[in-house]
Amino acid sequence: MKKLPVLSTLLAASLALVSPAARAADAPKPLKVLLLTGGCCHDYAKQKDILKNGIEARANVIIEIIWASKAENHPDGTLRLVNDGSTKPALSIYGNPDYAKGYDLVIHDECAADISDPAVIAGVLKPHQDGIPGVNLHCAMHCYRFGDFGKPVAAGADNAKWYEYLGMQSTGHGPQEPIAIAFTDKANPITKGLDDWTTIGEELYNNVQVMPGNQALAKGKQITHSKKKQADGTETVEDKTTETIVVWTNMYNNKTRVFSTTIGHKNETVEDAKYLDLVTRGVLWATNHLNPDGTAAKGYGPGGK
Repeated sequence: MKKLPVLSTLLAASLALVSPAARAADAPKPLKVLLLTGGCCHDYAKQKDILKNGIEARANVIIEIIWASKAENHPDGTLRLVNDGSTKPALSIYGNPDYAKGYDLVIHDECAADISDPAVIAGVLKPHQDGIPGVNLHCAMHCYRFGDFGKPVAAGADNAKWYEYLGMQSTGHGPQEPIAIAFTDKANPITKGLDDWTTIGEELYNNVQVMPGNQALAKGKQITHSKKKQADGTETVEDKTTETIVVWTNMYNNKTRVFSTTIGHKNETVEDAKYLDLVTRGVLWATNHLNPDGTAAKGYGPGGK
């Protein structure tokens, strides 16, 4: 009987030695996310790192980046990678429909307004058609378009495929003015507990057509000012208020979760904690790792918590 405490002590010590390895084996693996970025009109050289660092700090996620870049001579004589600022950025995924194999989610943050080859677009969409979730930021809404995309596209048409994946057809934006963002579905896990906010000067994207499956989460209201010359030669300033959907989700092909926001033109907005919180929740929701109360599922919070 006197040996039992000794055996118990030895057993407890053995379990203490084994448990760290066991816990490591049982710990959820980080979500593997592919970030596609590059193209015209934005500072993707910096924004790619802002997004990677910001999301990885908020969730158990590892982000790998494919950036459309090119080498240029620097004044110091070295070659430096700079953003491919064209409307046809040379993303290495084009022509490879298996580009997302092994990833849990793809973030589209590219600006490829003139990539219009239906075969290339089909390749970009293939992983999402197969069920890999997507998150789409800002200019991703104005990519992969052709035909008369200025008008509402017809359901099932070839030039509707990207918009059907997004859940929204948008074709342009107004001037850079502050946008008042109001969450319209405050019960959704993505928005629960988040506060409305007003951005710095940002671009408010239009809503040409809201697709079936779109669940609006927030609207953006922007006041723009224009000068109008009167008959007597004087000028007056007219204010115009525009309101559109700026954050939403979509269930693509009734199986693939897709989160999108049209906000995110300037670096200052992308690095805003409110923006990064929102996008991170979009990542977790799209991969089905977001609790109903807006917190990360166990093991998928910061540092794997």
